[in-house]
Amino acid sequence: MKLYTTDNSEMMDISKIEAEGSKLLITGTIMGAMPVQVVMTGTEMRKALPLVSGKVVLTAIKMLFSK
Repeated sequence: MKLYTTDNSEMMDISKIEAEGSKLLITGTIMGAMPVQVVMTGTEMRKALPLVSGKVVLTAIKMLFSK
C-alpha cells in the first residue's frame, strides 16, 4: 500500500501491518529510502476517532469498491 502527498509524490510504501500484543506494528519505507516501523497503540487510535467524520467513513467505504 502506498501513501502519496497532494502533489502525487510517494511518501510511504507500507509493506506490512501486524498485531503485536495490544498494538499494531506498521512496517514500510518513507520517501523510497528510509525503512521505518510505526507503532499504533489503542490510546493513539482513540485520539484519532474525533478526526474521522461520517463523510470520511462513507468515502473510505466507497473507495473499497471503486477501481
